[in-house]
Amino acid sequence: MTSTRGFSPGIGQPGVFNPFCGIDAADTLLPAASEDDLVASGRGVLLLADGSRFEGELFGASVIGEGELVFTTGMTGFQESLTDPSFAGQVLTFTWPLLGNYGISAGVSESSGVWPRGVVCREWIEHPDHRDCIGTVHDFLLSHGVPGISSVDTRALTRRVREHGVILCQFGPIEMEDEMAKRLDVMTSPDLEDLVDEVSRNDAVLINEGVLDENGLPKPRVAALDCGIKYNILRQLSNRFEVLWCPPDISFDSLIVDWQIDALFCSNGPGDPAHSGKAFDARTTLAAGLEEKMPVMGICLGHQLLGLATGLETYKLRYGHRGANQPVVDLVTGKVSITSQNHGFAVNPRGSKPLAPHPIWESQGTPSALSEADTKVRFVNANDRTVEGLDVIARPAFSVQYHPEACPGPHDAAPLFDHFSAIVAKEMDGGLPLSKRGVS
Repeated sequence: MTSTRGFSPGIGQPGVFNPFCGIDAADTLLPAASEDDLVASGRGVLLLADGSRFEGELFGASVIGEGELVFTTGMTGFQESLTDPSFAGQVLTFTWPLLGNYGISAGVSESSGVWPRGVVCREWIEHPDHRDCIGTVHDFLLSHGVPGISSVDTRALTRRVREHGVILCQFGPIEMEDEMAKRLDVMTSPDLEDLVDEVSRNDAVLINEGVLDENGLPKPRVAALDCGIKYNILRQLSNRFEVLWCPPDISFDSLIVDWQIDALFCSNGPGDPAHSGKAFDARTTLAAGLEEKMPVMGICLGHQLLGLATGLETYKLRYGHRGANQPVVDLVTGKVSITSQNHGFAVNPRGSKPLAPHPIWESQGTPSALSEADTKVRFVNANDRTVEGLDVIARPAFSVQYHPEACPGPHDAAPLFDHFSAIVAKEMDGGLPLSKRGVS
């Protein structure tokens, strides 16, 4: 498919003559709609692994929805949530009762796809009202083959998740209830899958090659390890760096020898950070960057992988932090920021017991530290005191659990990208980027 609006953060940047252009998830709405026989309709039922059931009306694509049921509390940003790769493997419940009132817009998605395996809401809006709207939430889900169920008591459903924790579920036509119940009995957690492999890219590409700063000098090159990266993270990075968008399993040696990077970044993403697949590969690359004392920044899953790389444990939260109103305290300045978050796992601070021990650490002991770098907790959640950010001691590196690039917001934590840029500039000490040194 050729992108009509697409994703191309390098367009218009000084020095960029061949900007990368990718697909925005909303581009699928611009061609003709899907066949009618793929459209879900009629009565449906949502079954939970604890025996609960909720009836509703089906919409979106006519397929069975199945995954780990979670909820998000955002009042806006539904398109961004639907296209956030961190929701891979999950069935997403929206607590805000009106889903899609301003519709779907071109060019504002967070990836090229819709990642939840199903959507649950109270009501979806059939006639959205916005000047940039090109389709409804129903159209959007249908074009990506994702099912939805509405007219569900989402208050009761959310209370159940809060009380019992995230839970496996199935939903589909009510006449298939017995079949779905049997499927639910043998379901396994999506955390056991290599979800990072499912959502990440397989090759490396410079998205704004040749970008120059306001003085006409080349910007530093940062490698962005894609564990399920959101487009707005790439936009924020490309405003400050020349960005190498690369797979999570790229080796540190390749980044240095083949790409001459000046800094390293690790993104958000889905699933268990302790998974042995591509999340572990990204952890290994992060650890090598720390050992070389390279500037390093991690967000969300990248924060968890940095913690694991330095020997900290991770554990699964009861129902996670998903929404745009999470208060975070900076333990150094005392400042409180309201942040956007989307994660189901957390880093455990050194020397304390986790709220819910991970079975991997119970059977194998604490994770092996791949880097000798030590960390200290810099940010904590004001609600439950879970770790929200780490500073790496004696290294130009840090990580945060929340999303400073949050779109549509809040933007309290946005200056963290400038902080990372300042760290990189200090390490370079006025020198040219590695990729430009020795080039006449």
